[in-house]
Amino acid sequence: MTIQKVTLPDLGEGLTESDLVEWTVAVGDTVTLNQVVAEVETAKALVQLPSPFAGVVAELLVEPGTTVPVGTAIMTIAVDEPSRASQPSPAGAPADALGSPAEETADRSGSSRAELPDRGEQQPERTSVLVGYGPLVEGSARPRRRARSASWSAAHTDSAVSGLNGSSVAAPSGVESHRGTAAPHRPRAYPPVRKIAHDLGVDLDQLPGSGTEGLITREDVLRSAPAAAPAETAAPPAQAGTTASSSGREVRIPVAGVRKRTAAAMVASAFTAPHATEFLTVDVTATTDLVDQLTGVRAFEGHRITFLTVVAKALLIALRRNPSLNSRWDEPAGEIVQFGYVNLGIAAATPRGLLVPNIKDADALDLVGLADALAALTQAARAGTTAPTDLTGGTISITNVGVFGVDAGTPILNPGEAAILAVGAVRRLPWEHHDQVALRNVMTLSLSFDHRLVDGEQASTFLADVGAILTDPGRTVTMV
Repeated sequence: MTIQKVTLPDLGEGLTESDLVEWTVAVGDTVTLNQVVAEVETAKALVQLPSPFAGVVAELLVEPGTTVPVGTAIMTIAVDEPSRASQPSPAGAPADALGSPAEETADRSGSSRAELPDRGEQQPERTSVLVGYGPLVEGSARPRRRARSASWSAAHTDSAVSGLNGSSVAAPSGVESHRGTAAPHRPRAYPPVRKIAHDLGVDLDQLPGSGTEGLITREDVLRSAPAAAPAETAAPPAQAGTTASSSGREVRIPVAGVRKRTAAAMVASAFTAPHATEFLTVDVTATTDLVDQLTGVRAFEGHRITFLTVVAKALLIALRRNPSLNSRWDEPAGEIVQFGYVNLGIAAATPRGLLVPNIKDADALDLVGLADALAALTQAARAGTTAPTDLTGGTISITNVGVFGVDAGTPILNPGEAAILAVGAVRRLPWEHHDQVALRNVMTLSLSFDHRLVDGEQASTFLADVGAILTDPGRTVTMV
């Protein structure tokens, strides 16, 4: 039996570190190849980390809540023999030095996998299904650990590996450590659902799931929450690592995960791109009437057409006439890159912080397609299931501050984009209409733009076009 180290892989998108949120296994558990062993949080999303080995968990090296650089060892697994499929051989080492694969690997149910093919059959060499496993990244720092709790230290750091030549592994009390014994059952639920269950005191082990293949859903948790602590009245849980002063007058909250990356990105954007902001207040009564009318049209049944959907469509139409706002500044090349497509970002407030997922090729979608994409995007962002690819590659963004009752603001550009449009609250105000004063639905648009890429004239023309469409949606036939 050999001890193999599992390192934090390179999760892509240029990320150099991640925060370990939760272990899904314990010391002594039997794990199979590609079984999820941990959940990590990056600047992009929550990611489930699969095991590159099959064997028994020997040690968990990192405490939940720790920021871990890519390439750092986070756990060790006792395996029968090293797996060629999981980690590369040292430079210059012959392939035979790695040995042959283990004949059988016990899974959680106690059954065995079929014997792997012999190397003499000239089977094509497998490559790892993950990237980033291997030697420690040169120059990377050790994990920045928070103070360990006594319970975690006792349960994890005091565990010792014994009988590595084939017998057993010592484990905390209550955990079966023999390889032939089935590991404790872990209920199937996504990380956001687990957090809700933890906050409401719901035991997922005792909760049947109504989703596909027994998946526990948010509704299952809410239905099982104790009546004395309903979700709408329960006090918000303290964030992990939160500490209060002795007087109770101050609270310190660790800056990590999405909040940490958002802060860094906003500082970089604010002090790199010269921001300028313009405002336009328009009468949007015709657009609000249009949205009300579309809800009764048969072609739109089952599709949620909202005011924001129409604003997004107006932006896309105006962008065709003002392409300079759909571009980025390439500093190393000394060039302006103008995109021939639109990946429309939508700022979404989530429990994890601000996310700006984007709709790929939004300019190619009709109103129904845009409405469906908006609904799917915001739902995934709030559930914490947004794919990392949906959080990169945006070309222009919208932020809807109106949902919070705010009229206008000066939004900061999403890094790498030339413009962002803030949509204010729609208010019923006295307004000039056909040479008379009448109560109308009025809204303010705020456009921030990178003045290196966009001149004041171009920004003003674009903002005026968006306002004109929202004032008179029928005018779009003259713009397309």
